[in-house]
Amino acid sequence: MKTRNAEQVRIGLALLAIRIAGGTVFFYHGSGKLFGLFGGSGLAGFIEHSHLPAFVALLVALAEFCGGVSLLTGVLTRLGAAAIMPVMLGAIFLVHGKNGFSLQQQGYEYAFTLLLMAIALLITGAGPYSLVRFLPDKLSPAGSRSAAKAE
Repeated sequence: MKTRNAEQVRIGLALLAIRIAGGTVFFYHGSGKLFGLFGGSGLAGFIEHSHLPAFVALLVALAEFCGGVSLLTGVLTRLGAAAIMPVMLGAIFLVHGKNGFSLQQQGYEYAFTLLLMAIALLITGAGPYSLVRFLPDKLSPAGSRSAAKAE
């Protein structure tokens, strides 16, 4: 394992903080939509409330839940971020956009922030502080394990 310089440590910790913040949010909402956890409505309630076709609602809930797990663990982070991006674009353009930017008016401010977080993680990946290093080589995404070890 390569020793990290102070700048690499700061960047790694910053990416970890971003992953924990975003991952927690998406795990929370995805768990509520899929399983009714944390006071959520479960999939049937989400379908009814969102007026989305059942298959689309399932994809949204899975993207949030699996994307959240991905961000929290740092495993398949880019894939998790990519799954979250269309969900946030849908939230912006189909749900909150008509209310303007302000979160106080139920606008798209928060969804926009989460979208940008997902874009940043899509660009950077998980960073050095993830669980990828603990996966067997056969399960590690190509290059992820060696990148995590080198960082």
